[in-house]
Amino acid sequence: MAGEDSAADAAPAGGVLGSIKGLAATLIAAVHTRLQLFTTELALEGLRLRRMLLLLILAVIFFALALGLLTLLVVLVFWDGQRMLAISLLAGFYFAVSVLLLLTARAGGGRSRRPFAATLGELEKDRQRVSQ
Repeated sequence: MAGEDSAADAAPAGGVLGSIKGLAATLIAAVHTRLQLFTTELALEGLRLRRMLLLLILAVIFFALALGLLTLLVVLVFWDGQRMLAISLLAGFYFAVSVLLLLTARAGGGRSRRPFAATLGELEKDRQRVSQ
């Protein structure tokens, strides 16, 4: 009978301990999954930013080349008569466009997509499930 009592006492304690271990394993698995999702999103965000930066640099280089050649063409066309007027108008145009682009970039800076939205969404779902 003494053996039966110790086995009966061990079963409930093992059941509670087993439940705690199962809960801990589930919690660790959930955190692991969320960290994997976060690192995947972080890597994708890094790749996206590097690609955008490379494209932006290339676009600026080619735009500067085209603009320089266009300026040279306009100045050469008006070389004999109104070269100073042509240079002044082009400089004013470039200044106006640069101000417009800076204002547009400043206004559009806050409208980027929210980084790590999937991770934050999953964490919000987890928080709602736990609070139920």
